[in-house]
Amino acid sequence: MTNKMTYNEAVSWIHNRLRLGIKPGLQRMKWMMERLGHPHKKMKAIHVGGTNGKGSTVCFVRNILEQHSYQVGTFTSPYLISFNERISVNGEPITDNEITELVQIIKPLAEQLETTELGAPTEFEVITAMAFYYFGELRKVDFVIFEVGLGGRLDSTNIVEPLVSVITSIGFDHMAILGDSLEQIAFEKAGIIKKGTPVVVGVDQEEALTVIKKQAIPSQADILVLNTEAIINDHEVKASGELFTLTTPLKKYKQLDISMNGFHQVRNASIAVMAVEQLHNQGALTIDDVSLRNGLHKANWQGRYEILQSSPPIIIDGAHNPEGVASLLATLEAHIPHKRWHFIIAVLNDKKLENMLNSISSKASSVSCTTFNFPRACQAEELAELIHHDNKQIFDDWRHAIDENIRQLSEEDALIITGSLYFLSDVRKYVLESL
Repeated sequence: MTNKMTYNEAVSWIHNRLRLGIKPGLQRMKWMMERLGHPHKKMKAIHVGGTNGKGSTVCFVRNILEQHSYQVGTFTSPYLISFNERISVNGEPITDNEITELVQIIKPLAEQLETTELGAPTEFEVITAMAFYYFGELRKVDFVIFEVGLGGRLDSTNIVEPLVSVITSIGFDHMAILGDSLEQIAFEKAGIIKKGTPVVVGVDQEEALTVIKKQAIPSQADILVLNTEAIINDHEVKASGELFTLTTPLKKYKQLDISMNGFHQVRNASIAVMAVEQLHNQGALTIDDVSLRNGLHKANWQGRYEILQSSPPIIIDGAHNPEGVASLLATLEAHIPHKRWHFIIAVLNDKKLENMLNSISSKASSVSCTTFNFPRACQAEELAELIHHDNKQIFDDWRHAIDENIRQLSEEDALIITGSLYFLSDVRKYVLESL
């Protein structure tokens, strides 16, 4: 190729496609895949959807498979430290040169597609196409785990043909696109169910579960539901992490030990075990108990109840919807109940904000409202109007919010920085450099 791009030019071209917004549908992906030789059909894939818990479940599955000595590719979003981590192998982001090479392959296709009636592919569609081509043609691995971007039925990852599908949870998020009831959201998430492909489900609301089961019938897909086909018992909170016993149709796993905090992570780990069991049932692998346990224990997903400092605690957590906030508060109650909790919050304005903010306000000693540089970020003043708390502050600069809160922390306090994962991407680096 004559006009060699730089890495920065490649990433800039990708990000520039954010202007195209979100365009649900699979036709543009199918068009690109056909011209690339259908790379999405050339891999053993696991497809993970759901409202919350997708990233953590991907992490648990990846670590279990790695401990079984497999090469495991992942496609996740958003990124927390570097853009490249969205496409990774065994947890290692692909290189700048590989990103550039992929853009130079996809960019001419995207420009050609733009001239058709289907229109230009979005940023997420371009990155998804890059991931499919990478794992299908450039870097063959044993398994690839694809995380759904938004919804499921019309998400660009949904052209994948997986060995097992996973729906972690159903909650209120992206309601302008997915619908404003659990049933509507469940219908969109259940769109990842494929003909004859088993689906592991962590959903616990009956109305959502009913929709998912109904959607599986015409696909003749076996459904395995956490708390029905697999049961969690003997849960214990550790100083760091959780202990639990999981009983599945295959076996009873006593005293599983995870390093991630919160009962929601116990659920995510259990879903991951159930998904790996489905690979075992298909003959794709043989489960080794020691490797499974080591994988669960080793799994660590940055930005999910991540403790950046232990004394006094400084925690970042990507709780960006009501269900995520409920899990965060439950984890704080289990692990640091006697601390005064001080929150710094920045969110996107397309969320169901009032319920989650009220939940935080009811437990917080103080709340700092701030914002960050992102097209859909809620402004600090707008956020403050939704928060009813006697001790709240407004910071237009999130760095100032962090500096002030850290300066005032005592041993009786804990600082929790939460909201959008796009926000935490910037925050994490800044806090670690400040400590």
